Amino acid sequence: MFAIAKIFFEKNNERYLILFFIFFFSSRFAPFFNTSYFLFFSLRSHLVNNRHLGENPFICDCNLKWLASYLQKHPIETSDARCDGPRRIQRRRITALDPSKFKCLGSEEVRTRNAGNCLVDKECPTSCVCEGTIVDCSQKNLREIPEDIPLFTSELRLNGNSISKVRNNGIFKRLLNLQRLDLRQNQISDIEDGSFLGASNLNDLLLTQNKLTHIRPRMVLRNNFLTSISNDTFADLVTIRLLSLYENKIRCIKPGAFDKLKSLSTLNLLSNPLHCNCHMKWFSEWLRKNNIATGNPICQSPERLKGVPIQDVEAGDFVCNENDKDSADDFCELDSLCPSKCHCQGTLVRCSQKKLTIIPNYISNATTELYLDVNDIATVSSSINKLTELKRLDLSNNRISLLPDFAFSNLTKLETLILSYNKLECIQAESFKGLKSLRILSLHGNDISLIPNGAFKDLVSITHIALGSNPLYCDCNLRWMSEWIKKDYKEPGIAKCSEPRSMRDKLILTTPTDQFVCLSEPEPTVLAKCDACYGFPCKNGATCVTQPLRQFRCICAPGFYGDRCEFKIDACFGNPCENGGTCKVLEAGRFSCHCLSGFEGYRCEINIDDCVSNKCEHGACVDGVGNYRCKCEDGFTGDYCEKKIEFCSKEFNPCKNGGTCFDHKTYYNCSCPLGWKGDNCTENVDDCVDHACQNRGICIDEVNGYRCQCPDSFGGTFCELAPLVEMLYPQTSPCQQHDCKHGVCFQPNGGTDYICKCHSGFTGKRCDLLASVSFNEGSYLAFDPLSTKPIANVTLSFATKKENGVLLYFGENEHLAIELFRGRIRVSLDVGNYPVSTMFSYEEVSDGKYHTLKFLLVKKNFTLQVDDGMVRTIVNEGSKEFLEVQKPLYIGGLPKTLSTSALQKYHIWNDSSFEGCMTKIYVNGNLKDIMVANQQRGVTPGCASFEQRDVCENHLCQKGRCLPTDHLSYECKCKPGWSGPFCDQAPTCQKQVKREHIHENGCRSVRKVKRAECSGSCGSHCCKPVKNKVRSVKMVCPSGVEYTKNVEIVRKCGCSKKC
Repeated sequence: MFAIAKIFFEKNNERYLILFFIFFFSSRFAPFFNTSYFLFFSLRSHLVNNRHLGENPFICDCNLKWLASYLQKHPIETSDARCDGPRRIQRRRITALDPSKFKCLGSEEVRTRNAGNCLVDKECPTSCVCEGTIVDCSQKNLREIPEDIPLFTSELRLNGNSISKVRNNGIFKRLLNLQRLDLRQNQISDIEDGSFLGASNLNDLLLTQNKLTHIRPRMVLRNNFLTSISNDTFADLVTIRLLSLYENKIRCIKPGAFDKLKSLSTLNLLSNPLHCNCHMKWFSEWLRKNNIATGNPICQSPERLKGVPIQDVEAGDFVCNENDKDSADDFCELDSLCPSKCHCQGTLVRCSQKKLTIIPNYISNATTELYLDVNDIATVSSSINKLTELKRLDLSNNRISLLPDFAFSNLTKLETLILSYNKLECIQAESFKGLKSLRILSLHGNDISLIPNGAFKDLVSITHIALGSNPLYCDCNLRWMSEWIKKDYKEPGIAKCSEPRSMRDKLILTTPTDQFVCLSEPEPTVLAKCDACYGFPCKNGATCVTQPLRQFRCICAPGFYGDRCEFKIDACFGNPCENGGTCKVLEAGRFSCHCLSGFEGYRCEINIDDCVSNKCEHGACVDGVGNYRCKCEDGFTGDYCEKKIEFCSKEFNPCKNGGTCFDHKTYYNCSCPLGWKGDNCTENVDDCVDHACQNRGICIDEVNGYRCQCPDSFGGTFCELAPLVEMLYPQTSPCQQHDCKHGVCFQPNGGTDYICKCHSGFTGKRCDLLASVSFNEGSYLAFDPLSTKPIANVTLSFATKKENGVLLYFGENEHLAIELFRGRIRVSLDVGNYPVSTMFSYEEVSDGKYHTLKFLLVKKNFTLQVDDGMVRTIVNEGSKEFLEVQKPLYIGGLPKTLSTSALQKYHIWNDSSFEGCMTKIYVNGNLKDIMVANQQRGVTPGCASFEQRDVCENHLCQKGRCLPTDHLSYECKCKPGWSGPFCDQAPTCQKQVKREHIHENGCRSVRKVKRAECSGSCGSHCCKPVKNKVRSVKMVCPSGVEYTKNVEIVRKCGCSKKC
């Protein structure tokens, strides 16, 4: 029609031909009229006096607005043409409508846009909401993907439904405009090959929180049970830009896994247990070479690399051990092996009577029958949920005492579950969640008293449930189970009530439900089975918090510590008395020690000498507690060193590390292999003595060799490759004459000046101030003496995972010592008023996080605050007012002679140096430049192992703010209306208009009233009316009585925080 009309009007301009055109339109083709604007312009207005457009089903939306405007300017339509749709203006005369009434709501604009080409797209699917080209079918309890998806769809939201399978039925071949498909939070366990074939523009495919256990080439996954990625996993997804594999079980990625993803710009591998051995070395290099946003995934194993971002691991640290199963060449396929000690045949795995303490790893995902009976398994681990093909599971005769929530939630095909003869005391409300195919459940022979209401609600296929030999407490709380068993008749075996007395020995099946009544509270032993806090295990006013698996945690009141908060923090904290002595508090900050027999001294530190009359013949006497031992001279052995040693014999070969022993009767010597030296070949040869490391590279000694650790920007085996920073700038660049002291010069694009990017630990505009350093064993800093008049105050921030170490020391006999002791801060103060005053922090600070220590010394009054915690004070009472010492102020440790002296005087309780990071040390209000410290020993600039990287630096939040949740992860806080883990789902809240009668007390409105409802998604907000109006409606009753009612009509919908 379109082509015919155009040719017809271009070649003819006679009036009778116009009549033919009008007749053509009378053939009910007018729905395609709304984009044929040019048709009327080809008719010269002076030739056309009227147009007859009546009896056509016009679609009067925004795509036909041009016609209303045209007829308003040229009022020549005389056939009473009316709108057939949309419903809101149905049967209205076109010439009577203002052009502003021709609107498009939801997806109408794209749906009817091509009507002029004889194509009107499908309406929005039933129960879905369409807004523009977004089709939102989320949380509609759909079991299949709707087949009537409009062709215009660019984003399809199917998250939060019950879809179990994605079929290859050609749905996506039609959706050529589809760019984003959201299938998160469904029940998907299978995706047929070729399901997404034809969706050539698909960029984002999200499958978070489904039940997938393996992957095919066209799948993008999060929150599933993936364990490895092969090099053809994503072979066909050449247009994918975002690949989200968040929170799976991926340990291994094969080389080349992402090589064919040419459009990939974002790869999310966070929250996966990546095993950083030799098989993952390629991946670290690949991440560094490719400009892809990753969120910086971290290694979870081996232990030495745990928590380290994989991109930061040096190539030499990706190693495999010979005897490690994870080092095998087929490491990525190990998940399908038969567990050791077990027997596997086809899809049956039998691990009975193998003394197993945990459910073994590496069980094939295809297993249908698993026998773990007669073992010592105590807990049901979440790894069992990856075995989604299981039909029979036998865990009988083990030591399982508790079933956690969702213990078997992914085992949707399981038909038989045997848990008999365990030690089960507690079943959680969701323990059997997801077991909709289960027919037989055996809980016989356990110690179950209470079962929460609804614990069996998912067992819709159950026919037999064995509950015999359990001390069931049959009061009103178990009435639901009586009703549940009797309904549809489930066979409960010989399940009997144990308590209360009135119900003792009655069968669950035959006892009337109305006898299950509550007359009194169950015994405490019954209630405590599922509530670890029921018996109030925490002491001294602590709060008890229940933990998973029937554990508890005590949150201590200030001033108390211990697993149950049973100990008070006072001068005896950590028991300063040695050798088993008992500490007794004398007064605030002071104590005395009561020694065991054989010891004496202020802290019971002196042992009575038992060597006064010893029997050692060829050796020295070493005093013990109530005894002694003989330390023999070379060549002798025996209790009293009375026996001569036969050198190089089978019983005595002193040569270590492969050394060869030579016996010379009165002495021996060892011939050592390469890399070792010393009398017994126990000393590693220092290969760094004549090392070739250049440019301040640090030599790291290894066995029979060494390697060079290069400073920033240098590279090569011997750090011989200089940085190329200056070569990258033209000779006229400001960086040619920069004054960055400890950093790299950087000129921003388009900028005329430069900025200094500081090396780790340095700060300041020109990176000239060293503010952060790392301490190791033996490290310390020394500054000028601390001025204590009129006051002294020090503030410093630190992070450590070590429980002991010196933080600050100032003094000689009179002293101020601050150290870490058992994870808390210990203060020892003696301004000259012996005995010393001691205080411990309530806070524990050895958790690897940054903490701030502040103290103020005013005369003999000392005040301490840790972070923003409680301010605490001690006073070193006595006649002397000030601490007056002219000795250096030591930070982070002490020289060996001074630490030995301080330990002997009990100024400190452990002479270890602080190990960790310190930053921003303020002394009497001045920030200390560590570069100008009087002494520096063993400290290194920066805090690489503790630096809190900005997890939001490469965040994926699109319409929202990035908020760190800890030092490794973040969450997105979405703008109002937006949702999704990355705030990438636009709101679809809109007004849905309908015409209907209003009913009230049997009366109804005379006419149908146009009303509206708000529907669609708003993320965490609510889709609700934001603008209303009140309209008077005439009502009529069956009796003929008429009255007027005020009705609130929704004018506008939007997203609101107030729900």
